[in-house]
Amino acid sequence: MKFKKLLSLLAVSALATGLLAGCGGEEKAADSNVIKVGVFLPLTGDNAAGGELELRGIKLANQLHPEVLGKKVELVVADNKSDKAEAASVAARLIEKDKVSAIVGSYGSSLSMAAGNIVKENKVPAVGTSCTNPQVTANNDYYFRACFIDPFQGKVMAEYAHQNGFKKVAIVQEVSNDYSVGLAKFFREEFVKLTGDENSIVDIANYQTGDKDFTAILTNIKAQDPDAVFAPGNFTESALLVKQARQLGIDAQFMGGDTWETQEFIDVGGKDVEGVALSTAFDREKASTEEAKKFLDAYTKEYNGEPSALTAMAYDAYLIAVNGIEKAGTATDTVKIRDAIAATKDLECVTGMTTLDENGDPIKDVVIKTVKDGKFTFKDYVKAQAK
Repeated sequence: MKFKKLLSLLAVSALATGLLAGCGGEEKAADSNVIKVGVFLPLTGDNAAGGELELRGIKLANQLHPEVLGKKVELVVADNKSDKAEAASVAARLIEKDKVSAIVGSYGSSLSMAAGNIVKENKVPAVGTSCTNPQVTANNDYYFRACFIDPFQGKVMAEYAHQNGFKKVAIVQEVSNDYSVGLAKFFREEFVKLTGDENSIVDIANYQTGDKDFTAILTNIKAQDPDAVFAPGNFTESALLVKQARQLGIDAQFMGGDTWETQEFIDVGGKDVEGVALSTAFDREKASTEEAKKFLDAYTKEYNGEPSALTAMAYDAYLIAVNGIEKAGTATDTVKIRDAIAATKDLECVTGMTTLDENGDPIKDVVIKTVKDGKFTFKDYVKAQAK
């Protein structure tokens, strides 16, 4: 009987402990000698190349800033497999099983949005790396980001097109990709506003993630004879699109967003992507903070090459999350961490001094790059305008 009573007491104790663990933000992460930060990225699937570039940045940031509150920061890396359903599942696992204090990621707006309700309902803050769609942070007090948002990026590329004298532009959008659809929408609205001509957008063509043959939509675009084509989307499909356009004799200026800045875009597109224009958040020539210098030195030693803006923004996302933990003075009260992240002001990051607005979004300067001699090369610079 004593043995049975002991088992009964242990069971009650375990139940009570479990109930306490589910009450309030202060119990979301277990107190220990390490502080766990979740890393939520596509490391396999269609977006794997972007995810890997961002993982580099997070790991470098962790190497250079390995501690907070006197404890080691342990990265818990999870692969969301470039899949929305998996993204929600992975975010839940990081929170419920791994007991992370905050989450960094994801590459891709669709993936971040899929996890949005998970972080919100569990009151664990997430800092997005390159998820630029406004809906990531809209009505979600627990999602923040290190990157500029689509309206600004779309507006900048519309201004770039207008300043370069383009009067007729075709748009090609990856309709299964929220990022692509968002950028296309904001570009279209701004370009029509700038030109004052509803007919300045001569065609809007759609394709699905994973498509390889763009002959049909490109044939229609060629018939419209546009001055430029705005085609934000995943790097692989975008490179194939440009390559096939050149093969069809389309010599219009191709323009895209920050997802193009991966080596795979150049590898797939080859000489045909020479001269494209894309918006991005970072370039060595414009790196001015001390944190940027440390980042560049570390990246050169580790990878012996030029870092992508994706890598820089992911590094910054880690800094924002860890700074939030530091300012909150706790790794277990995730509500306090959330509040501290929301109050981020003038934090020195790789891509510049960072202050988050009321939506959890930073206003970032935009770099325009091109591909020249097989490398991403600085072309122009657009300062962010205060809201």
